[in-house]
Amino acid sequence: MLVLAYNYYVAYNAPMYIETVPNRNSPPAILLREGWREGSMTHKRTLANLSHWPKQKIETFRRLLQDEPLVSPQDLFCTHKTLPHGHVEAILMATRKLGLVSLLAAKRCRERDLVMAMIAARLLHPCSKLAATREWHTTTLAEELSVADATEDDLYQAMDWLLERQPRIEKKLAARHLGEDCLVLYDVSSSYYEGHTCPLAQYGHDKDGKKGLPIIVYGVMTDGEGRPIAVEVYPGNTGDSTTVADQVEKLRDRFQLSRVVLVGDRGMLTQPQIDKMKMHPGLGWITALTSVAIRGLLETGALQLSLLDETNLAEITSPDYPGERLMVCHNPLLEEERGRKRQELLQATEKALTKVSKQVERRKKKPLKEAEIALKVGKVLGRYKMGKHFLYTIGEGKFQWSRREQTIEQEAKLDGIYVIRTSESVERLSAADTVRSYKSLAQVERAFRTLKGIDLLIRPIRHRTEDRVPAHIFLCLLAYYVEWHLRRAWAPLLFEDEQLAQERRRRDPILPATCSPSAQEKKLTRQTADGFPVHSFATLMAELASRARVTYGLKSEESTPSFQQVPEPTPLQAKAYALLALLPVVGS
Repeated sequence: MLVLAYNYYVAYNAPMYIETVPNRNSPPAILLREGWREGSMTHKRTLANLSHWPKQKIETFRRLLQDEPLVSPQDLFCTHKTLPHGHVEAILMATRKLGLVSLLAAKRCRERDLVMAMIAARLLHPCSKLAATREWHTTTLAEELSVADATEDDLYQAMDWLLERQPRIEKKLAARHLGEDCLVLYDVSSSYYEGHTCPLAQYGHDKDGKKGLPIIVYGVMTDGEGRPIAVEVYPGNTGDSTTVADQVEKLRDRFQLSRVVLVGDRGMLTQPQIDKMKMHPGLGWITALTSVAIRGLLETGALQLSLLDETNLAEITSPDYPGERLMVCHNPLLEEERGRKRQELLQATEKALTKVSKQVERRKKKPLKEAEIALKVGKVLGRYKMGKHFLYTIGEGKFQWSRREQTIEQEAKLDGIYVIRTSESVERLSAADTVRSYKSLAQVERAFRTLKGIDLLIRPIRHRTEDRVPAHIFLCLLAYYVEWHLRRAWAPLLFEDEQLAQERRRRDPILPATCSPSAQEKKLTRQTADGFPVHSFATLMAELASRARVTYGLKSEESTPSFQQVPEPTPLQAKAYALLALLPVVGS
């Protein structure tokens, strides 16, 4: 009927119009009507009821009846620019929830905007500062933070500003996440440095496995959950244990904490460092004994292996460690692994020593000198670290060796056994919780993995001055602070165990960790409980990035105002934003 009415209108120019008729207790009726005059009388009749039409369709038809020209959006508008936006929106939403802007500075300034942009850029696409000023134009980041005109020199000045404010920012983080009687995790790592201009770059023990290059050492402090609080940068030849004194001073003087428990590994909290910490009565510690110290306990009788026949955790004391508690732990899987690895190293060492022995035997006319043989043997023993398990005799053209079965058997007795030591009383910390606290150091190790190789790429370190390198590392730490919370918030969508924090507090502290049933289900089905595909952090960011912001303009005019449009998020994107809205922040 509507088609016939419109054809009638076109053919006979019959005046048709749309009329809204009030309806007392119901929505008004939208009617298509025709009107005409007969003498002095006006007549009209209804051609169709359009009440069920959407408003936009009714308005379009009304304009058509009034002979207004209609143009499709494709003919009217052109696309000026399309930029990925969803991942930028998520990061900036998280930084607002975390109050990161106020952590940097109370008042807005150019430097604060640039630092925020650099933090976001580390999460989006880590690169050099020069590349960052170009890279963030490929997303909406530069527009969102008003840094589109920033140059490389601007970023360097902002880094100098950030380094100057580092003590105040760390103090704010500590006030938010640390408190009296809290647990503090601390560990040290290093990154190689390509160049020779930075005084911090020195040769030392490279934990990256990159030989022949100087390194820069940095220590990261976190709370008990692995949330980053502070970082300190040192020359590459700095020993791990020598950095502990700075952390004690930072906790007591800068953060004003009188009662904390510092957790560090056996190479960090050595006996000299513990002796210094004892000078501060409110400062406790948790660490582990070295294998040499454990053998000493066994030899003196303080450690009886029979204690572990029926349990995997036993608490002992020793006069060598007055006022301390020692937790002896036995992990059968670790025992098996260490035994297997030792046998492989012994066999590899024997094979290499046999090769050296045959070389010596073959040299009859011109026997190998003692120094030459010693050099070859030293390389073998240094490579496999098994020299303590072999006896050998070296002379001019002479080399003999054999296994030291007694030392091998003695070492095998301690396979799978480690000892945790602490200054904390049993009333403050149970034996199981002490072991759990020490194993929390894995959270700091995860921070190093993220900083160095997964997402933020702290290396390669491209800066050349003694101030810019610490500023770069602190910038990466702040980016990890944001990522740490993003991963927590998005755990239901990621290959993350949502119940991990609860499981850590109640599972067996000795046996290897296992995933919760919900995490196992996600890994098996590759789907979340809501039916979404499970993502890694990188793929979820890519999914959010597909939500682009498009800039349109009129085709008919060269210079015309433009407008921007962002589509509605997909169900997965909406879920990610909803999880960020629930982001919990301690002390915010």
